[in-house]
Amino acid sequence: MADKPTEPPNPEHGWGQLLPKFFKDPAMIVNHAANGKSTRSFITEGRWQKLVDALRPGDWVIIQFAHNDEKIFPNARGEFQDNLRRFVADVRAKQANPILATPCARRSFDESGRLADTHGDYSDAVRAVAAATKVPLLEMNLLTMDLEAGHGPEGSKRLHLWIGAGVYQRQPAGYQDDTHYSAYGAERVAALAVQEIIRLRLPLADWLR
Repeated sequence: MADKPTEPPNPEHGWGQLLPKFFKDPAMIVNHAANGKSTRSFITEGRWQKLVDALRPGDWVIIQFAHNDEKIFPNARGEFQDNLRRFVADVRAKQANPILATPCARRSFDESGRLADTHGDYSDAVRAVAAATKVPLLEMNLLTMDLEAGHGPEGSKRLHLWIGAGVYQRQPAGYQDDTHYSAYGAERVAALAVQEIIRLRLPLADWLR
């Protein structure tokens, strides 16, 4: 979701970085996301408290984690869910509105061209917290799996960062990344989030272009 630096030119974009273009007032979107953070590190580094301190009644907060939590927690049912419940409670305590989002799919095709869900039970863990706390849920996991599968094993490279050597100063040797998004991929995923906001009939939709 995070905003990525643009200088020197950078092919990587977070979907939250592209979200403002869908809103009538782009300045209303404040992106607190950061690369490489789990629910735990987002709390311990003070990033969550900074967000909470900035909240005003009526604000909306989209909360999406899992990719990095999967690397540190043995399963999705303990601290990960506890942290999500804390996020929901803290946002509501400020009379603001939490929204949970399941994690976006990685580009992970097997030899037969079938896309694998790499998140294990993390998507279900987010769904369970959303249901228990009665929080709107953006179903980003299923929608982005459809997006990846629809592009196919080769076409889905365009969603991500398959960069040839000598194209970008940042990565002169080129590189391949099946998790983070290109500008094209980030815009497509942001559009899916907008689709979910509309489907759920959230008041936030009143601000869409």
